[in-house]
Amino acid sequence: MDTRPFFDAHFHVIDSRFPLFERDGYLPGEFTVQQYRERTAALDVVGGAVVSGSFQGFDQSCLLDALAQLGPGFVGVAQIPHDLPDEEVVRLAERGVRGVRFNLRRGGSAGVEHLDALARRIHQVAGMHIELHVDARDLPELAGTLAALPAVSVDHLGLHADGLPHLLELVERGVRVKATGFGRVELDVPQALRAVLNVDPTALMAGTDLPSTRARRPFADTDLRLVAEVAGEHLDGVMYGNAAAFYRV
Repeated sequence: MDTRPFFDAHFHVIDSRFPLFERDGYLPGEFTVQQYRERTAALDVVGGAVVSGSFQGFDQSCLLDALAQLGPGFVGVAQIPHDLPDEEVVRLAERGVRGVRFNLRRGGSAGVEHLDALARRIHQVAGMHIELHVDARDLPELAGTLAALPAVSVDHLGLHADGLPHLLELVERGVRVKATGFGRVELDVPQALRAVLNVDPTALMAGTDLPSTRARRPFADTDLRLVAEVAGEHLDGVMYGNAAAFYRV
C-alpha cells in the first residue's frame, strides 16, 4: 500500500493510571498512547478516534488524557450514562469527544432502551453521533430507530455474515461502517468491504482496532493493505476523508 494520510477510525488507549472495570472476568493489558504511537509509526497516522471500551465504563479520565496527549486531529468516542447532564455533554465535546458508544455486545455503556433519546439529545446539544458495537444479526429490531437518527456508525463490519444484509439496508439509509477488527469478525472481509462500497463508498471508514482486545488475532498492517486492494478509487475516502468528515476534524 502506498503511504498516504490515514485517519484511524477506531482504536483504544488502556492506561493503568486510570480506572478499569472487569467485564465477564476480563481485564485488558496496558496499551498507552506511547505504545500506540510506536505500533503505528509506519502507518502515516494523521488523526483518529479513541474509543472507550466496555472495560472503562463511564469513566472519562483515560479518554480525555489520551486526547490531550495525542493532540490535534484526534477525537474521542465516550460511553456516558443516559442521564448525563447537557452541560457535561457539552464539556466533553469541547475536549474533543465527537461520539457516544453503545456497546451492545459487552455492556459498560448506556442501555439500548436509552438509545433513541440519548442519541437525539447529544446531537442537539453537542453535534455528537452514536456508535454501535453490535452483532448485525440484531439490527432488524433497531433498524427503525437507527435509520431515523442524525448520525450513526457500526463497528467491525457488523461482526457476522448473516447480519450483512441488515447492515447494508442501514447503509442505504445513511449509517456508516467501520472497516475494523478483521481478527474478530465472522464474515468474508473483502466481500463485506465491497458490499458496503457498492451501496455507499462514503460510508466506509478504516481503522486498526488496536490493541485488538479479545480478538482471535490482533490487527496486522496487512489488514490495511487488504482495504487498499478492495477500495481502489475510493481509497482516499476510506483511509481518511470519510472518517474526517464524520468526526468533523
